[in-house]
Formats: sequence, structure tokens, C-alpha cells
Amino acid sequence: MCGIVGLYLKNKALESQLGALFEPMLIAMTDRGPDSAGFAIYGDEVADGSIKLTLRHADENYDWAALAEKAQSDLNVGVEWFKNSKVAVFKLQTSAAIAEAFIKETAPDVLILSAGQSIEILKEVGLPENIADTFNLKGMKGSHIIGHTRMATESAVTMEGSHPFSTGMDLCLVHNGSLSNHNRLREELKREGIVFETENDSEVAAGYLTWRLQQGDSLNEALTNSLKDLDGFFTFTIGTRDGFAVLRDPIACKPAVMAETDDYVAMASEYQALTTLPGIENARIWEPEPATIYVWERSSH
Repeated sequence: MCGIVGLYLKNKALESQLGALFEPMLIAMTDRGPDSAGFAIYGDEVADGSIKLTLRHADENYDWAALAEKAQSDLNVGVEWFKNSKVAVFKLQTSAAIAEAFIKETAPDVLILSAGQSIEILKEVGLPENIADTFNLKGMKGSHIIGHTRMATESAVTMEGSHPFSTGMDLCLVHNGSLSNHNRLREELKREGIVFETENDSEVAAGYLTWRLQQGDSLNEALTNSLKDLDGFFTFTIGTRDGFAVLRDPIACKPAVMAETDDYVAMASEYQALTTLPGIENARIWEPEPATIYVWERSSH
């Protein structure tokens, strides 16, 4: 049993409050997932031709400054960075392929949590409230955010096994449910070049979307294909650079509720996570239909 929450702001005036609005939503899901928690926040976007990487090292005292200096020297590009607990966000004036190859070759013990122009993924083992404090979620700004609290059922409680999982450039996935065909699908996707870090079935779903997008699918097409290829029970929330999407399997036994006002769209595994949002008493509230793709996004860049 896990908890999912998401918040997409239509009203730009609220972007400075995104973290403060979202924090009680995430904490409200503690009873559904006390083992670990994480979130993907979209904001602080870098310019075209640059890439933003969220990097993590197990050592909280890791020398990120030395890594940034080496990247600037070896790649001959501009580098900005800042640290947040065991995580550092690097902004490099180069392509994703070059930046990721540099990290993997130069610092193989550094884990790349996300890559894109907007996304930052932050996650850790522990209670959601503590993790929110660790990363100063309350003070974060941005346009939209998705989060997850985990109760591990099929794999060990680790940071790597917590959500969100990256599914490509500025794309990530959180999942409530269980896939019955994840072991077979994992092996098939490995043969297609998809790399997995954990035994978590949710990472298989993320890897599947990565593969479908690599095959040329749009996000809508990838999600449509997932209804045919992923067996089991699931609610997915997927973050994109421009918005987010929600999808439940054809049985839809995993809970989900949505709320929409002129200011925002929000989703959660339980209504209680939505009650702190401003104007929730006047929101349109509904339960997402089975096997139906819901997408909210800004105009494409």
C-alpha cells in the first residue's frame, strides 16, 4: 500500500507557494506509506541547450565542488550547482548525453536521479514529514509537483527503491499497486537496453514508458500501450516538463481522487490529502475513470 499525491498549478501567482501547498498533502499519505517518500518538482528551468541533473551520493559530505570544477574543466562548459542534503543539483551548459556520460565515467558512485530542463527528484528512506524537512519542501517554488509515500511490499526499503522513478528527460512516474508481469517484462526491456537499479516493479513501469518513448510514442500513446502490456493493478501519476498525467488500470481497484479549480488540479490516493488546499470546498471533485488517460499541461515549449 502506497500513497500518491500531485499538484499542478494553473495560477502562476501560486508558484512561490508550491512546496507549502504540497507538503501537507505528502504528509497526509504517511499512513499509506511510512517507509520512504519522495517527490519530483518542476521549476527553476534551465535554458535550451543546457541540462539540469539531480545527483545523489551516500556520503552527505561528498565533495560536489570538486566534481563541478572537473566538469567545468573537462567539458569546457559553464556549471552551476547547489546542495540539498545528500543531493546536489547541477546545471550544465551542454547536452544531457554529454553530461550524463561525464558523471558515469568520472563519478560512477554518484547516482543520477533525474535529468531535464525543469525536473528535480528528491527522495529518501524515512517518514514523509522528516523527508519534507530534510529537503526543505515547504520553501520550494515551481509550477507542479508529484509525490509518493511508500510501504514496501515487493522489495527492500532503500532510497533507490523509493519513488519517483525517472522515465526520461523531464519525465517521472509514481505508482500505487502491483504489476504481475514485471519480472518477465524487466528481462525483455533489458534486452532493449533499458537499465534497472532495483527490483521494484514500479521501476519496470518507468522503464517501459522510457522504452515506448524511445520507440517514438507520444506520452499519450505510451500510456495507451501500457494498458495492453502491463498486467496488474495500478494507479500511475506521471510528471512531464509541461504538466502531469494520471492513469488507472481497467479494474481501477487502487484508490484515486482528483480536484480541480481555476487555480489548480490536484490528485491523491485519499481525499484527506486534498483538504488543506485553498478553495477545496468549491472544487470539482471526482474519481478518475478506469483505463482513462487524464492530462493537464501548459503549451509546448
